[in-house]
Amino acid sequence: MGEAVARNKKAYHDYEILEKLEVGIVLEGSEVKAIRQGRVNLKDSFVRIIKGEAFLLNAHISHLSTVNIHYARSERTDRKLLLHSKQILKLDGKVAKDGLTIVPLSMYFNSKNLVKLEIALAKGKNLHDKREALKEKDAKRETQIAVKNHMYNE
Repeated sequence: MGEAVARNKKAYHDYEILEKLEVGIVLEGSEVKAIRQGRVNLKDSFVRIIKGEAFLLNAHISHLSTVNIHYARSERTDRKLLLHSKQILKLDGKVAKDGLTIVPLSMYFNSKNLVKLEIALAKGKNLHDKREALKEKDAKRETQIAVKNHMYNE
């Protein structure tokens, strides 16, 4: 996996990640240039399977200033994801049967300079699970600070 151009940090907070998958995404040339400049936001995006095809919905890819506005796609348009039909059937089955969701985690360029999207099957966290995760994170941070301070004081 290459270095991430965009990450969906909110997905790790709101969902319990069960299974990850790397997929391709259908883009126009100007969108690829915008992604190279980091003009992409995955915060509120999600993946839906519609008529046997997977789509990334609500992802925001900004226009470049050099793109003619008449030819530019909408910034939040649906973008088709490239998966094998068996993978789509498997994901669709798990979403329908187990009540899971498919969320994008990150967007990056692979070794062949193709834009890839890391998606995950996820289960929504309850409010108390989120609070527990925040408590664990705070406790970990406090112990790291205490260890660091202890090392400096010696």
